[in-house]
Amino acid sequence: MVILISNFLFVGFSLFFIGIFGFLCNRKNILLLLLALELMLLSVNFNLVFFSVYIDDLFGQIFSLIVLTIAAAESALGLAILISYYRVRGGIALDAVQLLRS
Repeated sequence: MVILISNFLFVGFSLFFIGIFGFLCNRKNILLLLLALELMLLSVNFNLVFFSVYIDDLFGQIFSLIVLTIAAAESALGLAILISYYRVRGGIALDAVQLLRS
């Protein structure tokens, strides 16, 4: 069974564009914005690992692990901020969060 490069690229790019679509279409819910951002990071990591295996180089896989570690820390920090904000305000609507700037 022959698997073409274009199949892997199609999966990676489609995941990335689904993440962009989710990020651009949803401006009200912060959790869905974080989910779309994580989907974009996952698609980039998918392409990194695929090209690393394709050219037989370990650097892409190591870099992918570093990016996944940073993404996990970003998610944990973002969710902690959202939970503390929810406990104080009682909601996490994006319109209410923009009041923090002033």
